[in-house]
Amino acid sequence: MLKEFRDFIMTGNVLELSIAVILAGVVKEVVTGFTNLIMMPFIGHFTGGMDFSDFKIVLSEAIMDAEGTITTPENAILYGQWINTIINLIIVGFVLFMVVKGYNKLKKKKEEAPAAPPAPSKEEVLLTEIRDLLKK
Repeated sequence: MLKEFRDFIMTGNVLELSIAVILAGVVKEVVTGFTNLIMMPFIGHFTGGMDFSDFKIVLSEAIMDAEGTITTPENAILYGQWINTIINLIIVGFVLFMVVKGYNKLKKKKEEAPAAPPAPSKEEVLLTEIRDLLKK
């Protein structure tokens, strides 16, 4: 049973999937960094310095005791963070669209190259020789 499990794990599909999952985690960090550290400051600049993540609707305030310790946390709808998520989705979607568009353009150029005509079969070569001999 252990040998079967090892054979299953060592198949190409499982290894490829494992690598893809690990790379997806790294790509997520890169995309999050790009949107939060590069794109969101630009968007904040063009919207007058607004930070959407601060927008919220407070349903109930935080309750503190006499010492200033929070006994009940604030209950709020954090719609600003949701707006940031939607902006991130639009940015990532546009970047992926451009990547796929470029890939398809490269793929189309490779497909457009005319393929060399197939070599004639042995029978066709033999028939051509017979035809040429008959012409003489």
